[in-house]
Amino acid sequence: MAALARWCVRHRLVVVLLWLLALGVTTAGAAVAGSAYSNDYEVPGTESGRASALLDAGFHGRGGDTDTIVWHTASGSVRDLDVRHTMERTLGQVAKLPGVAWVSGPYGAEGAARISADGRTAYATVTFAEQADDIPAAQARAVLDTVGAARSASLDIALGGSAMELTEAPSAHLSEAVGVVVAAVVLFLAFGSFAASLLPIATALIGVGTAYAGIALLGHVMGVADFAPMLGVLIGLGVGIDYALFIVTRHRRGLRGGLGVEEAARAAVATTGRAVVFAGATVCIALLGMLVLRLSFLNGVAVAACLTVVLTVAASVTLLPALLSYIGMRALSRRERGRLAAHGPRPEPPAGLAARWSAFVERHPKPLGMAAATVMLVLALPALSLHLGTSDQGNNPVKTTTRQAYDLLAKGFGAGVNGPLTVVGELQGPADRLAMDRLPDVLRATGGVASVSPVTYNGSGGTAVLTVVPVSAPQSRDTSDLVDRLRHDVLPAAERDSSLTAHVGGVTAGYDDFAAVIVGKLPLFVGVVIALGCLLLLLAFRSIGIPLKAAVMNVAAVASAFGVVVAVFQWGWGSELLGLGRSGPIEPFLPVIMVSVLFGLSMDYQVFLVSRMYEEWLATGDNRRAVRVGLAETSRVINSAAVIMISVFLAFVLSGDRVIAMFGIALAAAVALDAFVLRTLLVPALMHLLGGANWWLPARLERWLPRIGIEAPAGPRARISEPSEPSEPSAAERADHLVP
Repeated sequence: MAALARWCVRHRLVVVLLWLLALGVTTAGAAVAGSAYSNDYEVPGTESGRASALLDAGFHGRGGDTDTIVWHTASGSVRDLDVRHTMERTLGQVAKLPGVAWVSGPYGAEGAARISADGRTAYATVTFAEQADDIPAAQARAVLDTVGAARSASLDIALGGSAMELTEAPSAHLSEAVGVVVAAVVLFLAFGSFAASLLPIATALIGVGTAYAGIALLGHVMGVADFAPMLGVLIGLGVGIDYALFIVTRHRRGLRGGLGVEEAARAAVATTGRAVVFAGATVCIALLGMLVLRLSFLNGVAVAACLTVVLTVAASVTLLPALLSYIGMRALSRRERGRLAAHGPRPEPPAGLAARWSAFVERHPKPLGMAAATVMLVLALPALSLHLGTSDQGNNPVKTTTRQAYDLLAKGFGAGVNGPLTVVGELQGPADRLAMDRLPDVLRATGGVASVSPVTYNGSGGTAVLTVVPVSAPQSRDTSDLVDRLRHDVLPAAERDSSLTAHVGGVTAGYDDFAAVIVGKLPLFVGVVIALGCLLLLLAFRSIGIPLKAAVMNVAAVASAFGVVVAVFQWGWGSELLGLGRSGPIEPFLPVIMVSVLFGLSMDYQVFLVSRMYEEWLATGDNRRAVRVGLAETSRVINSAAVIMISVFLAFVLSGDRVIAMFGIALAAAVALDAFVLRTLLVPALMHLLGGANWWLPARLERWLPRIGIEAPAGPRARISEPSEPSEPSAAERADHLVP
């Protein structure tokens, strides 16, 4: 690492140009190739997966995106001549707009079912030529504006559908801009130097920008979800600014200690830079743990997020030292430079609030540890009621047109109209057709079913489909229960005495299947992530206790973060106030991605905190001193990093995307609890209580374990049986401190 830093400093122009070239080339490539994101939640082998495959094969794909125009009159009827004339004229105008394939309205024999029983609500469908991901926002906006012109005091009109959501997206990159501005303010307050505060942001932006364009290109090679780029930016900005902050902090300490600019940059990368690489590796390992689930939807998310972390780490240990050499002594504030010139370098013992807090924890480990554990337990309790399912446009903010359309449809036609089920039949002969023709009557007699459409056969007659509208809403457990009854009771009875095979699909069925697969594989996934994380910490700190405590702390952070997510999004505590819409279930893929990201981020603070404690333990053999000094010397920079990361994550609530907002709030809560409750309170309290047992390692394991180089090399292990006899640190130990 020292040689890499030295080369980057001495060839700083080359390094900067190479990074700018990488950013420019990937951005240009992404602009030319375009995006190819896909949200494929289908799991091969499930009921909904088979239904979708049969539907695509039998009816040759889905065609373009279909959206809905809903209108409602408070008095009179939608059949009144003035209302009918207005809407027929409007629908005709929409049909002529670019990108619109056809429009199907309610005014005709075939559209009678699209008028509610009370005659006050009706809807039409607009089918675009392309799927929603490929529709230009301008085309969707044209439909919205055309329909909006027909709205009046007596006629309420709203539009729903995937294309219409394109018109509701907030200003591009607003959340990233807010997060970066807040991070810049925190960095300036921490450093007192404008130049130094800009470097972590510049480094993170270049690394994340390159990754963002790379993810767009990755979508042409493998399936990548449409939220993966935003998730990558969220993670990349958070960890990228933090990693650069740690290195700049160490560089500034070297300058205050009398080192030259090049030597300080080299020392910072050689020490803290190694810890950054190790921390980044733990995040990547946790993310790549999703691959064990063997779900194509999550594979793309894992690789995309991992790519972002790799590039931000690479920028931190190559681009950052080059930039540090450009600003020279301006990395220090004017006051620090004046003090250094007047008095020369001086030792910087821990002082201030951090030192007093560390001593306070040392004196009262039991009550403080119990208080911290209680806080984590209380926050984790809501997670016990976690309900996995799909959020839809009914969860959008009240002011959005998609939410208004959703509510109008539910009020006029019943809650289930917003999430119909699809029954797809595979037929082999005449007996199967008879059974399929009888199926609508059987389904109408089933409890929980509001209506059933006629059967539609494909050209060959080998595939048939019908639509079942439930009485309950798509997110209701009653709808999930209906899916189970159809699959296990109703359809098997209807298939008897024939070779007909019918499968239940649709939004609710698909998400239920996806959630079932996720829940079934979650224990394996969590076990793999914990085991790999513990193995890395075992190699790094050569202790049994440190990895085990880290695993417990990480589980606590994840559980508490999920508790916050459930309270906000599932229970609806403050979701409307935050502009996130009403309460609803938690997305099925959220637990897996959150466990990966949170385990990785929690490991970061564990590495930076315990590495300093471990260094002091190797030097003195005094556990109390090691914990006290480690906490005092790292708490300020860890807390500053946490404030930055929390600010960046919370800024993504402004994205307008419910899924990204879930990630933002969960990550912000986890980092806040990890930094301010676990790492500054519970972890040091437990380490004080355990004493020298923190660092115990069987002698045989000590001989077998390879050294991975995060701790000070060649330092003798302290004697656990004699912690009261401190030893002087060796020159090698002093030369390679791992202080962030």
